[in-house]
Amino acid sequence: MSVVVFLLGINFFVSASSVAETSSPSTSNSDALEVGQKVIWLYKARADSANVHKVPAEIVKLGSKQVQIKFCKNNNEFVNRWVNRNRLEMIPSIPSYDPEI
Repeated sequence: MSVVVFLLGINFFVSASSVAETSSPSTSNSDALEVGQKVIWLYKARADSANVHKVPAEIVKLGSKQVQIKFCKNNNEFVNRWVNRNRLEMIPSIPSYDPEI
């Protein structure tokens, strides 16, 4: 019985340390968000849907857990929506052309 408790304790400490290591990169990504920044919203029509739509959006407000974004619907109407930070992707920046190089 004590061996089982010992093994469960070791499993708990190993899993807790791995969760701490995996959660830190996501916070550094979301801390880089700024108001006015262009992002891509990873939209799913339903929670169980496998299809993910990439919707271009702009950050309007920053909250502690969510971000308010503005995006354009098909009828050219802009909509604001609060979304989770982990559903946003940064738009890769394109380096500017320098003719002197």
